[in-house]
Amino acid sequence: MNTPEADSVERIAAALQSCYTAIQTLCTDLSDAEWRAQSLCPDWTVRDVVDHVTSIEAVLAGWLPDDDRTPPSFDNAADFLREAATAGAGYSDLVRAIYDRRRHDLAALSAADLQRPSWTPVGPASYGRFLEIRVFDFWVHERDITTPLGRATDDSGLAAEIALAEVAGSLGYIVGKKVGLPDGKSITFDLTGPLRRQLHVAVDGRAKVVDHLADPDVTLITDSTTFIQLACGRIDPQAQIDSGAVRWTGDGELADRAARNLRFTM
Repeated sequence: MNTPEADSVERIAAALQSCYTAIQTLCTDLSDAEWRAQSLCPDWTVRDVVDHVTSIEAVLAGWLPDDDRTPPSFDNAADFLREAATAGAGYSDLVRAIYDRRRHDLAALSAADLQRPSWTPVGPASYGRFLEIRVFDFWVHERDITTPLGRATDDSGLAAEIALAEVAGSLGYIVGKKVGLPDGKSITFDLTGPLRRQLHVAVDGRAKVVDHLADPDVTLITDSTTFIQLACGRIDPQAQIDSGAVRWTGDGELADRAARNLRFTM
């Protein structure tokens, strides 16, 4: 998995900019019925999802962390949501204005800024790590919109790479705690595309990611987008098994358990 230290300013900025562009494009293209449609998030419509990701960017606009304990002011999210509630036809312009502010921030970002100690939703880390989490959040939420609407997405770019790295970095926990793979067993996740990967986990006292497995007990085969969405609890595992989007070789009982228990976040 890439660490924030390994990520360049250019890579993080490009990934975030692609996320902003994707949401802005949706804002100019969704019908009234699509705005009201149920997203993959149980309690949120499509509009709620856009409100969510954009309000967090409103919070981050103009902010750099001073330490790893103090979050940005979430009052800015409330301000955005109040404006959004009354924006009417101007909603798309309001969203674009927030992302333009963030683009200005990214243009001024330095390598040293990525190293700043920062509060993040998962605990103290660096600002670079915080921005990686923002990319992950955007990438997943975009598909919370596009999947139920049947809209195509580009699932092979930088943002997808960062989203997959977020899941891959938690595979030891997922396999050990959520799947509960027994001691002495191993599993390979064979991702067939658009991001082609083989991710390997072996349990030797505890589950950990390894570089190679010559003969895993289970090989779970799926595409990278389905894999990420299952890990985020966004889609029904049974539906993916029934459709053939998830299949396997090896120990069928362990494979079935893995396919149904990848969720580690929502």
